Amino acid sequence: MISADDFIFPAHERGYDFYTGVPCSFLTPFINRTISSDKTDYVGAASEGEAVAIAAGAWLAGRKTVVMCQNSGLGNCVNPITSLNFPFRIPTFLISTWRGQPGSPDEPQHELMGQITQSLMELMQLRCMIFPSRAEDISGALDDAEKAIEETSLPFGFIMEKGSVDPEELDQAPIEAKPRGNYEDFRTGSIEANRYQTLEKVVETVSDRTAIIATTGKCGRELFTIADRPQQIYQVGSMGGASGMGLGVALNTDKPVIVLDGDGAALMKMGALATIGAYAPRNLTHVILDNGVHDSTGGQATVSPHVDFSQIALAAGYRAAATTDGLASFGEALTAAAENDGPTLIHAKINTGSIDNLGRPTIKPEDVARRFQKFVTIS
Repeated sequence: MISADDFIFPAHERGYDFYTGVPCSFLTPFINRTISSDKTDYVGAASEGEAVAIAAGAWLAGRKTVVMCQNSGLGNCVNPITSLNFPFRIPTFLISTWRGQPGSPDEPQHELMGQITQSLMELMQLRCMIFPSRAEDISGALDDAEKAIEETSLPFGFIMEKGSVDPEELDQAPIEAKPRGNYEDFRTGSIEANRYQTLEKVVETVSDRTAIIATTGKCGRELFTIADRPQQIYQVGSMGGASGMGLGVALNTDKPVIVLDGDGAALMKMGALATIGAYAPRNLTHVILDNGVHDSTGGQATVSPHVDFSQIALAAGYRAAATTDGLASFGEALTAAAENDGPTLIHAKINTGSIDNLGRPTIKPEDVARRFQKFVTIS
């Protein structure tokens, strides 16, 4: 058994100081210490997949990261690990507990995942090892993990057995509710633009210092077609992960950050709105391009007509929100967001459809990620 600091200190010496995740009873002492330690920054996520996206954003902003979760939540990590970390080659330490470890009695819901935890990591092409439970083994384990990351540019998994870390008391200030933010309703009752035209307005309006994260599907493809620039990253998968990635970037840079989300993607990871509202980066603008359909897959309806994203954002702690249905008002809302403290959500009502023969980014995701990282981290 080790103390949490036995791992945190040598990891910090190697640059790992940004932690995010979802608690597990096996993780309790370790996660408690990452919350209170002056060697670490900790962001509590609403889901394990969101934590992976937050860590990816922090890495893009120049941080070395650690994601922590129960192995039952490893299933929630599969999509972002395989469709975000893998194509973009974004590494992290992934500490998963081992509930249901064969030979260790546990609750029935952990039985199957306990049997497949290690093989699941390996199936995702992640190298992994048992989390070290002796202080003398930690330095070598970290060296091996870093060597694997250097070779693969992929996450490295540590599987934590029960009782690996000494008890640690929780020392965490409560997150206080925020006063309700400001709301502006710019709607005229007539939607005038589609996503492509709205993205043209984004490119026309935002400053050259702004980092832009485009959600998966036609959003990223259209933004690439309009203007491919180093300040932009186009998610090619990990649906719903753009908001978490944007939070991870925004918490670690002074540059303005814009997330271009879709209604379907935002609905998939609505917990991210609560996390963004709680951690409240002042430099983040979250745009939800809402056409009421899954446009990239044939136009199947989403449930967004029943959802008021602006009011949800305000209830979650965003400082400001606006609803638009025209290009002029959308541009006005973008400009206001850049001039005032965020986070700000803009719920942009748009029409369906795209241009004919829409292409795809011709730059490899790995190269997009590294030029974006360079943009974010260089003044």
